[in-house]
Amino acid sequence: MKLKYILPSALVAAMGMSSCVNDLDVTPIDPSTVMIVDANGLFNKCYANMAVAGNSGANGDCDIDGLDGGTTGFVRQMFNANELTTDESICAWGDPGIPEFNFNQWTAAHPMLKGFYNRLTTGISYCNHYLSECSAVDATMTAEIRFVRAFYYFQLMDCFGNVPFATELLSDNAPQASRSEVFAFVENELLECLNDMAEPRTNTYGRADKAAAWMLLARIYLNAEVYTGTAQWDKAAEYAKKVMESGYKVFDNGGNYEGASGWSAYQMLFMGNNGENGAQVEAILPILQDGKETTSWGTTLFLMASTFKADMTLVGTATNGTSEAWGGNRARPELVAKFFPNGDAPQVDVWEMIDKAGDDRALFWGKDRSLDITNTTEFTEGYSVCKFTNFYSDGSSPKDPQFPDADFFMMRAAEANLTYAEALTRQNGGTAPQEALDALNALRTRAHATKKASYTLAEICDEWCREFYYEGRRRSDLIRFGFFGGNNSYKWQWKGGVKAGANFDEHLNIFAIPDDDMNANSNLVQNPGY
Repeated sequence: MKLKYILPSALVAAMGMSSCVNDLDVTPIDPSTVMIVDANGLFNKCYANMAVAGNSGANGDCDIDGLDGGTTGFVRQMFNANELTTDESICAWGDPGIPEFNFNQWTAAHPMLKGFYNRLTTGISYCNHYLSECSAVDATMTAEIRFVRAFYYFQLMDCFGNVPFATELLSDNAPQASRSEVFAFVENELLECLNDMAEPRTNTYGRADKAAAWMLLARIYLNAEVYTGTAQWDKAAEYAKKVMESGYKVFDNGGNYEGASGWSAYQMLFMGNNGENGAQVEAILPILQDGKETTSWGTTLFLMASTFKADMTLVGTATNGTSEAWGGNRARPELVAKFFPNGDAPQVDVWEMIDKAGDDRALFWGKDRSLDITNTTEFTEGYSVCKFTNFYSDGSSPKDPQFPDADFFMMRAAEANLTYAEALTRQNGGTAPQEALDALNALRTRAHATKKASYTLAEICDEWCREFYYEGRRRSDLIRFGFFGGNNSYKWQWKGGVKAGANFDEHLNIFAIPDDDMNANSNLVQNPGY
């Protein structure tokens, strides 16, 4: 059974954590009116902030001011911030903020970074409200909301570094916490709430359990050197191993794959019925979508429509399982090169591409496309990505022709494999030990790719890309490996605004605190370099 996002009608205002942190702390004008908080509705709202724009689905009011509901979607802005800025994706659109993402030239006035920042701080405010009013209702629900709040703070810490910080609704501006202080808070929250969280795979689908907390701990420990200056590879491996032994596992569909007449296990992770087709065994934290009940322009529909054009015939018809084809985001050549390192990527449809690559994850459309991108605003320059569709793997029809049923797997078990392998390899001086090889080759086996007998750290970075491209994490992986900002040897096309690729300053490894919040909150100090 899926968790349905039932939204309380009282929660309609957008909230930041500086000028608006007390927006929910209101009393009725009529003193005879009794205000009763809907605990279940507020609980769902804390999750729903990741899935929908506001209380009325795709076409209703948005909780975030300044951008339309689709643009402020959590997944959409996580994608833009962490994919368009890297070697994986480039967008053809001229929307304000898109070229700056493409060319690594953002500032504190960047509109989409403001939208992402406000989406995260709004989610924290919802969680703070629940914890202040409803923490005694149910211990497991309280632990989950502490996890969700920690997840939002993790995203803020990763992207914006030193951020406003509050664990309750304040009447004044929130103070600023350093990145290392936020790290310590997230770590402590996760360790404390674990005891009251549901055992792995026993909670309602769509709700977090202990494995989600373990996975987030493994993620922060994997990046601890970036966040705090001190590496914690041992803890990253420890908590990743807990996830690997939790009952969640890399979904392989029994090894079945029927080529162009069927779907690979990897494809089934990103399809319309991924919450019911068996792939949910890998979904540690799914963000739910339903074509009738939980709709959004900024979640999986964005991932499908922004990567698709009507000349792409995937299953005998020019559709991705929805009526939407926006033609914006496509692969930079460096992403395709992860599957074709010899520069021989063919100009073929996705099914031939998989066969030529010898890897089910090579979900690219090269027919009538060029690999090289000279005109960044032309969608057909760059291979199209066919990773996300609303097709059902059993051939049945989606619930709605426009809005998808496909959930977004915010955390999945494959991350534990890669985290475990990388952490062990770093502990072993850069050489992958046998346990790391086994974890990595399990993913290659699922993809019907040839197993490898050894891995360097650079090859593990490439494996992160092959497994997780377009899932909103590439920026942080490149930073951890020293391949993003600063003086390094890794270039990608249009990096730094130059076609051949050029380094950009290391201060861009952290985004700027949006200027609106800087102006509203005198407690904040801007991140260095902005």
